[in-house]
Amino acid sequence: MRPRSIAILIIATLALCIHPGDAAHEQDPDENRLRVLVWNVLHGANDVDEGPEKALAIIRSVEPDIVLLQESYDIDGDRPRLGEWLAGELGWNQHQDRSTHLCVLTPLELETTFFHHEWHGVGALLKDSQQRELLAWSIWIDYRAFVGYELRDNPDMSDELLLAAETERSNRLKQATAIIAHLRDAGQLDAKVPLLVGGDWNCPSHLDWTVDTARVYTHRRALPLPVSMAMHEAGFMDTFRMLHPDAVQYPGITWSPMFRGPRPGETGTPQSYERIDRLYLKNPARGGEGWTLRPISAHVLPMPWEDDSIPVRERSFPSDHGAVVTDLEWIPVKVEAGES
Repeated sequence: MRPRSIAILIIATLALCIHPGDAAHEQDPDENRLRVLVWNVLHGANDVDEGPEKALAIIRSVEPDIVLLQESYDIDGDRPRLGEWLAGELGWNQHQDRSTHLCVLTPLELETTFFHHEWHGVGALLKDSQQRELLAWSIWIDYRAFVGYELRDNPDMSDELLLAAETERSNRLKQATAIIAHLRDAGQLDAKVPLLVGGDWNCPSHLDWTVDTARVYTHRRALPLPVSMAMHEAGFMDTFRMLHPDAVQYPGITWSPMFRGPRPGETGTPQSYERIDRLYLKNPARGGEGWTLRPISAHVLPMPWEDDSIPVRERSFPSDHGAVVTDLEWIPVKVEAGES
């Protein structure tokens, strides 16, 4: 062996001695990813043939770390509620408890569970394999007097009367503020861990009802819709709109991939397409060491929508709501000495 070759071999050997396991110690990027699926699964997936099995297949394909379920009702036959059945099939944990239909489904450790209202909110403190903690809530609020339908059916309605759909003709704002108040009273708005609140809000966001979107969508106006405004004022960020601030180019519609024409009993009334299923994030305030979450990607399923001529029972996607898939990244927070 030539002297030059011997020298190269010695240098390579020393490098291995100094860093013997670099390849083994490289951090898996997936370790810092948290994937959240927000999904209202129509009537526990009972309206579609083999609906629970189809919901299970979709969840497996998405590979979420947390599923915030709505309409987790009893599965037809002798099976339990959808969330409980999914947890059994996946070998995961779930928290539904006294709720009629809300469920937190996850492979993560359930440290503590929380209950706000059987229809409107259940939550849990979760811990991952890296010992990082977060709070996650599944919510649902009143569907009545849907503002898109109100404007569709009464195009000359005043702004004041239209906004009253959120405050008087439904209990949406009342229920949303009750959720916020519960989180505040429980100390979770000031928690030292990230807080996720996701579900079926049954109303669009003020970030979607803008001057530009009103030019594109027939059934929209630029209005300060109060439910999403209340979440914003409580310190939450709309994860989808943080990533996709242009609501014209990235509408994120979740209502409705299944019902796109007249609903049963209606004649000739078009759908009002809206992003009513949303995931909100509130990170802990600065101070001390810990972790925050940063949204890095978000999309809505199904893609593409199924042919509208396919009967509901034969659909592959077993819900009238689109499912929101959001990837977040764990970010370590370290405060330097002298910083407050």
